[in-house]
Amino acid sequence: MTIIPRRIAALGFLAGAVLLLAPVAASRADPPRPEAVDRSALRVCSDPANPPFSNDKGEGFENKIAELLAAKMGVPLRYTWFPNSTGFLRMTLRARRCDLVMGIVVGADLVQNTNPYYRSGYVLVTRREDKLADLSGLADPRLQSLHLGITAGTPPANLAARNGLMVQARPYPLYVDSRYDAPGRQMIEDLASKQIDVAVLWGPIAGYFAKQHGDALVVTPLLNEPKDTKLDFYITMGVRPGENTWKNQINQLLRENKDAITAILKDYGVPLLDTHGQPML
Repeated sequence: MTIIPRRIAALGFLAGAVLLLAPVAASRADPPRPEAVDRSALRVCSDPANPPFSNDKGEGFENKIAELLAAKMGVPLRYTWFPNSTGFLRMTLRARRCDLVMGIVVGADLVQNTNPYYRSGYVLVTRREDKLADLSGLADPRLQSLHLGITAGTPPANLAARNGLMVQARPYPLYVDSRYDAPGRQMIEDLASKQIDVAVLWGPIAGYFAKQHGDALVVTPLLNEPKDTKLDFYITMGVRPGENTWKNQINQLLRENKDAITAILKDYGVPLLDTHGQPML
């Protein structure tokens, strides 16, 4: 699961409200609200059918990372399952049905972000036999004669349109019921069966499903695109706003177990980027 933030445009109003309330706050500060974290277990809300991220069989890399954190905390891991759809955070974390949500993009609404635990981006996937691993990006002239698979409504789709590639592109849906549809997996299957020539996909999905085809497919990060389109993201975990003690505890666990978390991500084929935006070996 990766939750992309919406932008907030009411900062001026908020700042004015804070200034108006400042004298009252200074003279009679309310006590901090107790954190509603259940310390007897690690309570995680997650999608029950969203590989490679999570499923109710515990097979996703977010499942494995949650298991690692729970073990380090010395408490059981308990899930609340909910589809990754509109209202997910409102119906889960904000409703206090869990204390942690994984796979949150930095800046997402309705949550307080932990420190990032990985960085990834959109990629191109090609067949090794076609010798296209050196594609420089979506402006590469070779793409003009190839059939692309691309997820509709994503940043690379906008770039593909800008480069005149949508005429021969096959769009795959962004929003689906993950219990029944897996467009990322289908895109990679279509690539392997030569129904498309290049798959343009979010890295963790592409890397995982490409890895299932051994070395037949090549994953190439999109690193040379125009800077006005963001194609890579830092991924965090989400906790409720104001629960700073809990956030700090999770941050400490992420720091102490960084190598183990990275090993899990690499085992699932996630194409990782370093702090400079370059592929991690």
